[in-house]
Amino acid sequence: MSNQPQAMPVVAIMGPTASGKTDLALSLAKELPCEVISVDSALVFKGMDIGTAKPTTEERQLCPHHLIDILDPSESYSVTQFCNDTNRLVSQIHHRGNIPILVGGTMMYFNALINGISPLPKSDEAIRQTICEEAEQSGWSKMHAQLQQIDPVSAERIHPNDPQRLTRALEVYRSSGKPLTYWQQQEVSKTPFEITQFAIAPQDRAVLHRRIEKRFKQMLAGGFVEEVRKLYQRGDLHMDLPAIRSVGYRQVWQYLNQTFSYDEMQERGIIATRQLAKRQLTWLRGWNSLDWLDTFANNNLSKILAKIDR
Repeated sequence: MSNQPQAMPVVAIMGPTASGKTDLALSLAKELPCEVISVDSALVFKGMDIGTAKPTTEERQLCPHHLIDILDPSESYSVTQFCNDTNRLVSQIHHRGNIPILVGGTMMYFNALINGISPLPKSDEAIRQTICEEAEQSGWSKMHAQLQQIDPVSAERIHPNDPQRLTRALEVYRSSGKPLTYWQQQEVSKTPFEITQFAIAPQDRAVLHRRIEKRFKQMLAGGFVEEVRKLYQRGDLHMDLPAIRSVGYRQVWQYLNQTFSYDEMQERGIIATRQLAKRQLTWLRGWNSLDWLDTFANNNLSKILAKIDR
């Protein structure tokens, strides 16, 4: 790798959902030659626009955007794929003389990129399917109890109501004979690029909660149910897929299969989004090398420009 790409900046704008990350990134793109790399596990999916608050066509015309609309909702996208794609894109953007801006709230992606990822065994669809079938029969709490027996360290970190991470931890053990904790202690591979990291959020958690509620209701008014109905009617998608497990999509899906009433769906969608924001903030509070920005401050852009300048 040449010295030129490494000498140029890479900017990360992290934060909880509904904190103003996209607006800040687009403001930066008006000042500097930038390209946005999405760090969002839901924006990779086509046909999922409203519920993911995907940047609009007009917003994407302000500067190039990457890792958006690259997969069908029936597919999955691993952390390793994200890191490989991002490192490749950063290098390409630098060679074009532009600044990569990593924008999003999928903290698992950021963590893997910045701190490195363990050489985990590849996903095994047959094992995953078996785990999901067992969970349907006995419930996720029983599956969590299984994890507690084989990998108490991971069980402490993974909530019983987090089927995605729970499935992966059990799958790793069943496919390799070694617990997830073992693999995570092995040698990791970090990005070769130096990343200047910012986090944006309202100072008052209650304000963030109100923004989340307002945005979720705006999504519903903007056709969110109709968007999910198109996915629902395809017939090849189901609730165990990463795309359909996304916050908001899962709740609307359950409304469409008559598990919830409309009002219950709305309430549960807002609650789930707030819980996501809480998890995102918890990750960020323990993050190193992070400059915090207030959503409502008028000097956020100047702070980022000053740090890039230095």
